[in-house]
Amino acid sequence: GAFDRAAKKRTIFKVETIGDCYVAVTGLPDPQADHAMRMVKFAHECRSKFTDLVGKLKEFLGEDTAKLAMRFGLHSGPVTAGVLRGEKSRFQLFGNTVSTAATMESTGQPTKIQVSSETADLITAAGKARWLF
Repeated sequence: GAFDRAAKKRTIFKVETIGDCYVAVTGLPDPQADHAMRMVKFAHECRSKFTDLVGKLKEFLGEDTAKLAMRFGLHSGPVTAGVLRGEKSRFQLFGNTVSTAATMESTGQPTKIQVSSETADLITAAGKARWLF
């Protein structure tokens, strides 16, 4: 879909979708110095695409559709990665970085991109502190 195309454009890997959660990572297996910037741009593009879709759906499904919203949680740090084997093999990420990103998302405000202090520091170091508000 649209998010997968946006991810591919920015060299972001979709790990999985869990319910309504889209889990993605960049900098694996090869570290990327600009990973935080890539993820912020990706989140912004996904938010924009979702907002456009909700606007179109509102015309067909009614005003209540406008209440649909996304939350985004970004964190930068080390992860442990592996492949879980079974009936259907899948790539999986583990560790505090994953937990922190999930917490950033679950405690975030609808339509907002919430970043951890570690990710905010990387954005600031890239000269984009104005992106943080």
